[in-house]
This record gives sequence, structure tokens and C-alpha cells, in this order.
Amino acid sequence: MPTELSKYLDPKTLTKISNLDLTARLIVEGYISGQHKSPYHGFSVEFAEHREYSPGDDLKHLDWKVYGKTDRFYVKQYEEETNLRSYILFDTSESMKYASAGNISKLEYACFIAASLAYLLIRQQDSVGLVLFDNKVKKFVPASASPAHLRLLLHELGQLTPEERTDTGSIFHDLAERIQRKGLVVILSDLFDDPEKLLFGLQHFRHKRHEVIVFHILDEFETTFPFGNMTLFQGYEKWPELLCDPRALRLGYLEEYRAFSEKMKRGCRNNKIDFVPINTKHPLDVVLSAYLATRANFRHK
Repeated sequence: MPTELSKYLDPKTLTKISNLDLTARLIVEGYISGQHKSPYHGFSVEFAEHREYSPGDDLKHLDWKVYGKTDRFYVKQYEEETNLRSYILFDTSESMKYASAGNISKLEYACFIAASLAYLLIRQQDSVGLVLFDNKVKKFVPASASPAHLRLLLHELGQLTPEERTDTGSIFHDLAERIQRKGLVVILSDLFDDPEKLLFGLQHFRHKRHEVIVFHILDEFETTFPFGNMTLFQGYEKWPELLCDPRALRLGYLEEYRAFSEKMKRGCRNNKIDFVPINTKHPLDVVLSAYLATRANFRHK
């Protein structure tokens, strides 16, 4: 895999998570080797979709008509073969560019998470799609379990250009209607939006019976506000610059941050949504492997 496509697949992270399946806790549509429970009785043989041939696929499912038209091998995928369908919803608004001294940006950290989860999901034969959004959906990549699909997702991550404000709540409502088959929705965002709108949008996913994981990604400075002396704060997402003495704002800022965080945690818990706070100063391999291990332990209780 070319370097530009693999820069977000950190070997240390992949080693730690390689034995931890991201298995849905809830019943999902589809069946694969007993890994995911199926809501269906018996098996459906209804045609679902085509996917590119991979070594080891049963040759009897090759679609020779498609081969005759495209000169490429595709297999017919039927409902009993369809697996967990996941979508990674990636916030590309301008605030995701922020990085304090010595840390990577929230955007880069989110890219590492997205790449690692996509790798893991495809590795366990689950399909995964990618949605890039700010105040609108910028890119919608349908879910696929093809190994070649991972290259496409990594390519999209490498092209990100955060510029606009976010409108997370409205986007969630749109996507909850757009993603038809229930499955797993993974959200990567700093959640810089009104908490009521955010939670209302998240409830829409749950209403559609999706399982939801929210990775709340923040920089260390955004959680501790360690600034001193007169500071010029750069405005992101159309906000103006602000010159002020941060010491006068610190207590109020931290109080607002804690209130927002608690509201999101409580709202997610009440809706059976996994809420995962992420600090970009912490190593991704530790954070991700710990979460997946906790998730797996909870599921088997």
C-alpha cells in the first residue's frame, strides 16, 4: 500500500486492537459465521449487491455478465452473506484543525481512529462507509467490506480540508434518514455545537435502531484552559479573533466545559449510546484498545 494511503495505519495501534472484534451489542441485520445475531428466521437468498472478487471467494457467485461488460471480477452478495454495516461520521469543520504545542490536531487524531476502525471492521469481514461533513455532507462513501475499499477510505482521509462551521445536529437528522439498514454509527467530532441539537440528532439514530458510538475528540488545552497573560485567540468557524486576559475567563470556561461534557455523557447514557472522551495527548493505541476491551467485556456480561 502506498505510503500516502497507509500513514494513518499505525502498526502499534493495529497490533493492540487486532484481536479485539468491534462486535455490535445490538441485533443487526445480516449474518456472518455466527459473529452477529440475525433478526431473521432462516436464511434469505435475495440478491443484495455486488462487490469486487477477493481471493477465497466462492467462484459460483461470480457474475459473468458483469465481467463481460467491465472485464473485472465481481461476486453477487446475498442477504445471508451481508454482515454488520457500519458508517464512520467524520466532522471536518474548521475547529478540528486545532492543535496545542506538541500535540497533533484533532483532525489528524480522528483520521488515525477512522483508519484503525475501518481496518478492523474490514478485517473481520464487516462493511464500513465514510461520511465527511461540516455544515453539510461533503462526501458520502457507501459501505463495503472489500479489502480494496480500505484504500479508498484512506485516500479520502488524506484529502481533508477543514474550512467551514459545523451543523452537527441537522446533519445527524439527515444521515439518520439516509442510512437505511440499521447497523453501527461511529461519530468522530469535537462536538462544537448546541448540546440539545446534538442529543436530538443522536436520538434520531437510535430511533432508527442504529447502535451509536461517539468519540468526543478534544485537545488538552481545550479541557484545561492553561493560558496565562494577554492572549490573542484565533477565531475558527467564522468567529472573530479575541484578545483578552484568559485568567479572567478560566473558571467560567471550565465550568461551561464541565457542564457541556456532563450533559453529553448523561444524554448518551440515557439513550444507550457509547460516549468516549478522547484527549489528543494520549496515545491512540492505549485509548482505542482500552475502549474496545471494555466494550467486549460489557457485551459478554
